[in-house]
Amino acid sequence: MLRPPPGWLGHKPGRLLSNTGPNAMDTPNARPKRATDLDRLVGERIQVLRKSKGLTQTALGQAIGVTFQQVQKYENGMNRVGASRLSDIARVLEVRVSSFYDGDEGEGEDRAEVFGFLRTHGAIDLLRAFSEIEDDQLRREVLAIVRTVARVEQVRNS
Repeated sequence: MLRPPPGWLGHKPGRLLSNTGPNAMDTPNARPKRATDLDRLVGERIQVLRKSKGLTQTALGQAIGVTFQQVQKYENGMNRVGASRLSDIARVLEVRVSSFYDGDEGEGEDRAEVFGFLRTHGAIDLLRAFSEIEDDQLRREVLAIVRTVARVEQVRNS
């Protein structure tokens, strides 16, 4: 908060200037500071890319100079990621900054579904392990087992 000099533009001494309150959005280019859907999308992609590199939130946070709690807030879309911080994250994850935005429009629900799946606990580990199975028949059998377990789980939960 800023404390202006006494008498400055009719300011009353002892009051603090703030960018919040009823008149906070009166400036033409003002934007809300709250996270948006795009912020949540960027956060989801940070999480997926971090997990695909095998990094913890703590490791990523240390690499970019923030706490793991801050990384968690970025990933959950609770906090916006500034441009320079996003650049730092991209450098650590060895991706282009545009990777966090690619396909945010026009690629439909398929891409969103894939990112949603990859955020599921254990999904990346499952994909890694599955990709290491070289025998096609064995892959089909593993897939059949997973599908059967999923159906049993659906029946149990309904």
